[in-house]
Amino acid sequence: MSVAGAKPVETVDGTGLAVTVVAGLWHEKIAEGLLAGALRYLAGTGASVTVLRVAGSFELPVVSRAALETGADAVVALGVIIRGGTPHFEYVADAATSGLTQVSVLTGKPVGFGVLTVDDEQQGLDRAGLDGSKEDKGAEAAEAAVATALIIRSLRA
Repeated sequence: MSVAGAKPVETVDGTGLAVTVVAGLWHEKIAEGLLAGALRYLAGTGASVTVLRVAGSFELPVVSRAALETGADAVVALGVIIRGGTPHFEYVADAATSGLTQVSVLTGKPVGFGVLTVDDEQQGLDRAGLDGSKEDKGAEAAEAAVATALIIRSLRA
């Protein structure tokens, strides 16, 4: 795993933004680490935060779209997809990625992409923002969502 090129997460002022975190439940330890990282980051932004839990990554797009269409300024989508011995990984990863991209484009609002697509559990643990993790993808996804929402707000002002 390489973290080369990654920039440090920087807290921005998200006062007045409504951010919804949509988080899958599969692979509990990794998923909870992602959620904790996103919430740690968002706590420092001043944004209003709502958390919605969904079964897994396949459900992220539809719930993210509903959140954005009912008032959220941004969504942080969090999920964990671990490769197995069947094509299931490819189908779910593609559905989540394509679906979340489509949601963002259709709503004109940002979706911070915090869906881990990894080969094994250790790669997920390394990215989950837990003690000993090398990265905090939950915080990074939250930062991307808030920063993008602020850009969009400034463009529409």
